[in-house]
Amino acid sequence: MYTFSNRLKISAVILIVLGLIGIAKGFKDAHHYETVEDVKTMLAEEASHGGHGESHDTVAVHATETHDNHASDNDHHDGEHIEDSHAEASHHVDKPLHADEADHHSIDVGHHGDEHAEHVMHQLHNRPWSALYVAAFFFMMIALGALVFYALQYAAQAGWSPLLFRVMEGITYYLLPGALIVVAIAFFSGYHIFVWMNPDMINPESADYDKLVAGKSAWLNKPWFIIRALIFITGWSLYRYFSRKFSIAQDEAEPGDKRNFKKNFRISAAFLVFFIYTESMMSWDWIMSVDPHWFSTLFGWYVLAGMMVCAITVIAMITIYLKSKGLLPKVNDSHIHDLAKFMFGFSIFWTYLWFSQFMLIWYSNIPEEVTYFVTRIEDYNLPFFGMIVMNFIFPLLLLMNSDYKRISWFVIMAGIVILGGHYIDIFNMIMPATVGDRWYIGAPEIGSILLFAGLFLLIVFYAISKQSLTAKGNPFIKESENFHY
Repeated sequence: MYTFSNRLKISAVILIVLGLIGIAKGFKDAHHYETVEDVKTMLAEEASHGGHGESHDTVAVHATETHDNHASDNDHHDGEHIEDSHAEASHHVDKPLHADEADHHSIDVGHHGDEHAEHVMHQLHNRPWSALYVAAFFFMMIALGALVFYALQYAAQAGWSPLLFRVMEGITYYLLPGALIVVAIAFFSGYHIFVWMNPDMINPESADYDKLVAGKSAWLNKPWFIIRALIFITGWSLYRYFSRKFSIAQDEAEPGDKRNFKKNFRISAAFLVFFIYTESMMSWDWIMSVDPHWFSTLFGWYVLAGMMVCAITVIAMITIYLKSKGLLPKVNDSHIHDLAKFMFGFSIFWTYLWFSQFMLIWYSNIPEEVTYFVTRIEDYNLPFFGMIVMNFIFPLLLLMNSDYKRISWFVIMAGIVILGGHYIDIFNMIMPATVGDRWYIGAPEIGSILLFAGLFLLIVFYAISKQSLTAKGNPFIKESENFHY
């Protein structure tokens, strides 16, 4: 039986408090610029200093770039205009700003006037909301991925994993509060994150009217968004509740009574069917719709691959932590090796899906599709390519060797890199559509990570402490205890 230590509780609370401070600072800083005139003054100062330091681009990029502006100020263009803006933006990116050009850029900003300044103001105001949403979704998807991995073990009647079931169940305890927080942020942020939530975009008489968004309004509307979200969360949570209930009941059953195990097998198989549909729709709603002009038929699978590798990584890290405390004594290096194999395998699967999505869109070069990647390559060059290194190259090099997969500290090190890389992956999905090139890692981003990391630790380890760490009634528990190869 695990006892939730006071030291870990205090650490989690400290993370939450520090996170709240960082988030509060992020919102305060974002609202330093309350008027268009405030932003014009800021842009003029940036022009005189060679551009804003946050994204290392010049003011010319702000002035000419329009390929992703619709995501935060409802300024939409057709594919030809988008392509032209890319070419113009590419011409200006990273071009040195000499002293004798400062006046020219000030004039350029003035020429774009209120419209451009208002767009930049929207980006600044969107940033803390987006940072909060990225971290909330990241930790929620870890819990959801753990639930799916747990269901797969039951549906496959796996013999190696029952010793890890209590860890998986503890992680899934975060799913309900975590998912509700994600939906709450989406709801209260208004169109700071989801531009289609702006009612003017479907009003033909409004200057912000967008024909494409209006065409999707039967699906992308706030009431239906919330209803779908509640259906997803209810289904996931019901499975989580009953699977945990049957698992504990199996521990208390008479020897030879496998009724609760069979119930868990059946509901796990049903849940996996429900999940594969709802996960795809969730990925469309909660992530892809931040940019309603873009879509990918691979996107649901792509999100699933990242979800699974993060969940398995956290399962491995918590298992290793508990084992280091003298708990889970029958978990051996073969269990760690299998978890590390899944980490490696899903990293390769994620890479396959990333490349498939990127290659097909990039090669076809259709403006309304390729703008998604052009935006990220031009404005998010370091996180975009850094994510690929962290999510593919590092796992490939670190976890390919079979012996290294049995070394706990090595798996932890690889896990930290993998989690960092997939946080950046979610960051790259959300930020370009909401803050454009006004991004950087600062108080709201770090604060959001700390807040949800603390909340995650508090909830997960509380759940782990409520029951025995061994699912002793599981019919495959002996096979799991004797798992060696």
